[in-house]
Amino acid sequence: MLNRRTIRIKIMQNLFAYAQCKEADLLVAHDLIEQRFSPNLNSMEVQNKELLRSQKKSALQLFEKKLLDPKVMSEDMAINKSVEEAISLYQKSLKKDQVSLNKNILMEMEKLAALYHSVIALMVALADHAAEKRANHKNFIQHRWIKAWKQNEELQKSLVKENSGWEGRMDKVRGWFRDVLKEDTAYQKFINADRPDEETDKTFIKHLSRKIILGSGVINDYFEDQNIRWAEDKDIIKSMVDKTIKSYVDGKIGLQKVSLNWEDDQEFIEQLFNSVIELEPQYKELIAKNTRNWEVERLPLTDRVILEMAISEMVHFPSIPVKVTINEYLELSKEYSTPKSRQFINGILDVISKVMKDSGDIKKSGKGLLDNK
Repeated sequence: MLNRRTIRIKIMQNLFAYAQCKEADLLVAHDLIEQRFSPNLNSMEVQNKELLRSQKKSALQLFEKKLLDPKVMSEDMAINKSVEEAISLYQKSLKKDQVSLNKNILMEMEKLAALYHSVIALMVALADHAAEKRANHKNFIQHRWIKAWKQNEELQKSLVKENSGWEGRMDKVRGWFRDVLKEDTAYQKFINADRPDEETDKTFIKHLSRKIILGSGVINDYFEDQNIRWAEDKDIIKSMVDKTIKSYVDGKIGLQKVSLNWEDDQEFIEQLFNSVIELEPQYKELIAKNTRNWEVERLPLTDRVILEMAISEMVHFPSIPVKVTINEYLELSKEYSTPKSRQFINGILDVISKVMKDSGDIKKSGKGLLDNK
């Protein structure tokens, strides 16, 4: 099953995407203002280019001010109108991106299940292709785990539902069997073994999944080409496949669930993602006060996103201990930010958490939450 760290990573990735969308939406809004004060080349009247340039400059300045204070106005009605249009366009675009990326996180989480099933199905497909060969591949064809997966109705239904099987990609399977699996020393040793026992079967299937399919090589490269998040997703898939292999008992094998409580995970995703985007100004000011008075927008994007996620989680999730939140985001900073970021973020979150606790912004409740320092 997925842990919350994996979910946090997915949210963080999509918050990066949102920041990029925000910049693009800003440029589109600026373009609208520039268009409103560009000379009309089709007009027969003389254009006052100097006035238009002045209005455009004033409108762009007003646009930036109005983002911070909606009440700010200009004495020039044409400027007010163009800025209102640009603000409206910008806000609608941002909202659209927010909704789209929120859905994207959920889709990415659901795709993990399809990837997991696809990796298992690939091992079965390789064995099916081995059955077509004249050479001796009996040990692989009759492998205990392969038989169990073939008989697993839940897996078969999932492959059909997700379209994650290999029926339409057998050219890939045949090529990998010929160029990768057949050339593998461990595979040759396995198929030439005399009546392999259960432990031998287990050792080989672990080798097949971890080294041949999910290790470095052409099969891993294929999955990477198909999934831009493969670098992060692969470790999750590898863990799920490992647990699946270990679950084999008396000819039966259980499948791992991506989530034991999808409704809870979905609620966590939506609430954390949206609360970061809609983070109240006072919390951004709190970050700025504790980062040598840097404006939050000037912080490295990774550090800013991690800090804002941590603060949002401390404020909006009363059942998660502060210590847990800080430790989780320190781990993210260690993996995704600069070498010095972990110490920087640790210091900032430690100070900010104490300030918010004293102010009452952090209110924890529930079993085991007495010590939240």
